[in-house]
Amino acid sequence: MAKGKFDFAIDRGGTFTDVFARLPDGREKVLKLLSHDPQNYQDAPTEGIRRVLEEETGLAFPREQPVDTSLIGWIRMGTTVATNALLERRGERTALLVTKGFKDLLHIGTQARPKLFDLEVAVPEVLYEEVIEVDERVVLRQDGCQLPRKEPKRIVTGSTGDSLEVWREVDMQRVEEDLRGVLSRGITSLAVLLLHSYTWSDHEKAVGSLARKLGFTQVSLSSEVMPMVRVVPRGYTVCADAYLTPKIRQYLEGFTSGFRDGLKDVSVLFMQSDGGLTPMEQFCGSRAVLSGPAGGVVGYAVTSYDPAQKKPVIGFDMGGTSTDVSRYAGQFEHVFEAATAGVTLQAPQLDINTVAAGGGSRLFFRSGMFVVGPESAGAHPGPACYRKGGPLTVTDANLALGRLLPAFFPRIFGPGEDQPLSSDDTMKCFRQLTQEINDFHSTTDGSRDLADGSEPEMSVEEVAMGFIRVANEAMCRPIRALTQAKGHDTSQHVLACFGGAGGQHACAIARALGMKTVFIHKYSGVLSAYGLALADVVEEVQEPCSLQYCPGSFSELDRRVEQLTQRCTETLRGRGFSGAQITTEVFLHLRYQKTDCALMVTAAGYPGNSQSCRSGDFCSAFTERYRKEFGFTISDRPIMVDDIRVRGSGKSGIKSVTHTKRGLDVPKTTKCYFEDGYLETSVYLCEDLPCDHSISGPAIIIDKNSTILVEPSCVAQLTEGGDVCISVGSDPYCLLGTELNTVQLSIFSHRFMSIAEQMGRVLQRTSISTNIKERLDFSCAVFGPDGGLVSNAPHIPVHLGAMQETVQYQVFRRGVSGPVFFVASRGHHADIGGITPGSMPPHSTSLQQEGAVFTSFKLVTAGVFQEEAVTEALMAPAQYPDCSGTRNLHDNLSDLRAQVAANQRGSALVGELIDSYGLAVVQAYMGHIQSNAELAVRDMLKDFARRRRQKTGSLDVEAEDFMDDGTPIRLRVQVNEKEGSAVFDFTGTGTEVWGNCNAPRAITFSALIYCLRCMVGQDIPLNQGCLAPIRVIIPDGSILQPSQDAAVVGGNVLTSQRVVDVIFRAFEVCAASQGCMNNVTFGSEGSGYYETVAGGAGAGPEWNGRSGVHSHMTNTRITDPEILEKRYPVVLEQFSLRPNSGGAGKHRGGDGVIRKLLFRNKVVLSILTERRSTRPYGLHGGESGASGLNLLHRADGRVLNLGAKTTVNLEPGDVFCLYTPGGGGYGEKDERAAGNGAPVKKRSQNEVTDVFGNTSRLL
Repeated sequence: MAKGKFDFAIDRGGTFTDVFARLPDGREKVLKLLSHDPQNYQDAPTEGIRRVLEEETGLAFPREQPVDTSLIGWIRMGTTVATNALLERRGERTALLVTKGFKDLLHIGTQARPKLFDLEVAVPEVLYEEVIEVDERVVLRQDGCQLPRKEPKRIVTGSTGDSLEVWREVDMQRVEEDLRGVLSRGITSLAVLLLHSYTWSDHEKAVGSLARKLGFTQVSLSSEVMPMVRVVPRGYTVCADAYLTPKIRQYLEGFTSGFRDGLKDVSVLFMQSDGGLTPMEQFCGSRAVLSGPAGGVVGYAVTSYDPAQKKPVIGFDMGGTSTDVSRYAGQFEHVFEAATAGVTLQAPQLDINTVAAGGGSRLFFRSGMFVVGPESAGAHPGPACYRKGGPLTVTDANLALGRLLPAFFPRIFGPGEDQPLSSDDTMKCFRQLTQEINDFHSTTDGSRDLADGSEPEMSVEEVAMGFIRVANEAMCRPIRALTQAKGHDTSQHVLACFGGAGGQHACAIARALGMKTVFIHKYSGVLSAYGLALADVVEEVQEPCSLQYCPGSFSELDRRVEQLTQRCTETLRGRGFSGAQITTEVFLHLRYQKTDCALMVTAAGYPGNSQSCRSGDFCSAFTERYRKEFGFTISDRPIMVDDIRVRGSGKSGIKSVTHTKRGLDVPKTTKCYFEDGYLETSVYLCEDLPCDHSISGPAIIIDKNSTILVEPSCVAQLTEGGDVCISVGSDPYCLLGTELNTVQLSIFSHRFMSIAEQMGRVLQRTSISTNIKERLDFSCAVFGPDGGLVSNAPHIPVHLGAMQETVQYQVFRRGVSGPVFFVASRGHHADIGGITPGSMPPHSTSLQQEGAVFTSFKLVTAGVFQEEAVTEALMAPAQYPDCSGTRNLHDNLSDLRAQVAANQRGSALVGELIDSYGLAVVQAYMGHIQSNAELAVRDMLKDFARRRRQKTGSLDVEAEDFMDDGTPIRLRVQVNEKEGSAVFDFTGTGTEVWGNCNAPRAITFSALIYCLRCMVGQDIPLNQGCLAPIRVIIPDGSILQPSQDAAVVGGNVLTSQRVVDVIFRAFEVCAASQGCMNNVTFGSEGSGYYETVAGGAGAGPEWNGRSGVHSHMTNTRITDPEILEKRYPVVLEQFSLRPNSGGAGKHRGGDGVIRKLLFRNKVVLSILTERRSTRPYGLHGGESGASGLNLLHRADGRVLNLGAKTTVNLEPGDVFCLYTPGGGGYGEKDERAAGNGAPVKKRSQNEVTDVFGNTSRLL
């Protein structure tokens, strides 16, 4: 701090702006004010600085005049300007310039839909307004490439050391014409994204230079914003940079204009997403999205972590609409690819997990369950207690329990913003909700379906407490994901709580997670601002690389590390730091060869030796980190270096001043509601507490910006620095019984779902194949003692019913006696033998031709993995004519071990639940959760039957659709309105086929359970209970119940989609989606590649179908184009939407995609597709979507229609062109339906529309 000057650290949030000021005499001052108050000031940070200067100096600093900066030393800021612009889509009008053939690449993205059961497929729109395609192409050179091409224009060397061929140069004249056209339409921000520019950027630089000369005010090049391989996340990142940076610049211009000379002589630094400060001039959109939360992470990391004890800390930042959690164990934990507001950013960011549960999260009672969020009351109208007619929220629940005291809140509520919090409004709403809950429990259906007898009536306080407990469990889930799912013991952490609402929940959350200590800093209410004052100035440089980490590469790695380190150091010296203040840290982005899971590794703690780089022993650091993260290493695989990164830090953070106080005023008392009812609770003002004073709970500690609840059996102590440290005691309350408790029902639902999610994370982390690790083609679930599905993570729908049938088959076949529970995982192994590479043969006619068959095989016996026996089984298909055993045994065995690890994790976590609650209780709640799902389905069927009867007088519905070979899938549904049950009768469905589109019975159940969950429309547990009201009739010998040895590979990936189409057609839910997974496999005997490809989604009563997305029974990702071309002998010539392939209608069906693959070597191509002769149906007058088409362009000029299913030998130069089906339209087309269909009706936040198009208001 400059002598005699004021220093400011300011966090400008969406609602409040927090100011921390260090005064010239060393004192500290904090201030909180509204971020938007145009009646009183234009800019909140400027106003905060002005107020502090005026109050502390006694001088006048008029608002209408620029602030005199002579008394200001430095200013540090974190801001949500970029985040809010991204969330609200209020960035700069932007154009995207991209390699020809890829104009829709960022619309398609990974092709996965964000919410599995959302038929609308609501996805935030892309950030750019226009697209310019550039007819340029650069490809990586490949050894052994056999393409019969002319010589490339030139051969160049990329920054990674890779050799590339320039096939087409940029036509700068054409680009200039296109850019001038964009400028003429008022767009001045440009994002440039060319394939493989991460390693060779000359084309991007040439285009960027031209754009700047033409007058574009913002030009963002992907090769400069983040030069990392993977064009899709790099594309999102460069678009975000172009979209947000001008808005940041506008804000900075407005901010600096409020000061004399525009802050010319003042050091102004901004917090980046990675937790480091950067000069105002360098602050850009792609690094700004987590600017606000990052300050809080730095704040708790510096103040809560003890380097001597080395006890890791969980940061818990609970705000109004969401809660952020993060972890610190001596180093900041970064991720380099994360999604914010639907945009995946490829940039260094602190690893912050967000859950939609905050003080403003709304409270619902749905089908017998307490539900918190994700909807939020927002700032307006806000919670019910804000006196603006808002809904019940978590804040209201705390107020109802006496945990918030209106007397200590400012009078800023109500229409005139001059009233206190209203307990009356809160209690009135809670009484209404409590009556609704008690009415539900007293009804015959409610008590019969969910319990042996009626549940006792609940009081208002019990209801409010129930919602608090459910909210706490929701916030525990991301903490478990940060700890347990990564191999850390959650209980061995300190919970560092900050944010305005967190102090009311900290003790309960720590207790639920087994933590013994809660730390709340004295500035917890403004910790993000305080963290800015503690942070370092950071400079990062990064370059891509393609070297193997081995002695032969060490000298080149050392040379490049030295260059980057020098660049970092020189930049920091230029910002005024001395050599003693500068530290640098080297990171290598490492992965095993032929895997896609790279880790950004530091060699801290692993000094260099004769067998390593000078910067450290990265091999040992990587293998140890890999073993800890994934539980194994791959000793026979070379380690590859993808990127080299150097992070330089200029130490400049302040040190906190300790304040002590002596003496204690007599505390006030109030009554708060806890598990034991109302208890006398002491109330303390934090500013009145002396250091080292202990406070036994229950107690409330209030400071200016937060309220801290010290629960019974907890003890709080004030430290010398004025911080609150709480020792958390064990839960003293009685054990839970087996009878239904609706609050516990919601909590167990979260716990079971969390277990399945953690199993999935373990499986993804420990697997090795692209299919499981990158495409996420797997599922994990928990099952009850009868093998019935209890809870699954939102993975792949087609697996769900099949997993239950499989588990139950093992139970009854093997005669398991007295099972307690089951966990299971299912993964798509890319090859298990058979007649074609990839084990997806288009023309298989028997099960044996599709690879290894397991009826019941014990993989682990007495703790020993049966490698020899399973290897024999995987190689067994070779005994059949024209068949081979598995072509990738190593990956099979590794993935099986990963599945075992996932199951062990799930088993251990269920075991922990049993240890906590007892076996009888856990099994009882497995049953209760299934019954709850049953109730939700019954309610949906009753509602459907009522509307159907009123409309047609009949309760029967039926539908039919056809496979491409003409086989009918026929369904008749008879609904019982009184019981809320239904009979699904597939009589009339075609017979088993001589092919592989036969679908085992379990596939039909998977499709049925998926459809029921979508039609329920609520976030209910997906489990066996959904099928309890359903009786299914499937004729033996049909395509839906074939013989035991029938070929079935197509049934899983194709027929399953048709069953969904038929069910939705019968219920008139939506038009048909593409009805296919578009399975493409190519390879040779040595290796293979498999992908499924997106298409168009069907339109519905209130929505247009999404284009270029996976629908219904699958949700796997697609390999990034740059990774595809780097690993396989193929060039992706085009991947874009297929125009006008979606059916027209009032709401238009989504378009399919066009995908063109040029093959560089000889391969065997197999395609397994549907909807090539039939079209996805439209509904209620909507037109059908276009059917798909598979074409092969031979190198000699011939064009062949391959049909729906075939295997063909390809020669170098052949191009496979895949045209996927579009979705059907909904409703008769009218004039408004031109283009993208009728505008979708905007709903208020208090309205909800179900999949049948019925809109209702929420209470």
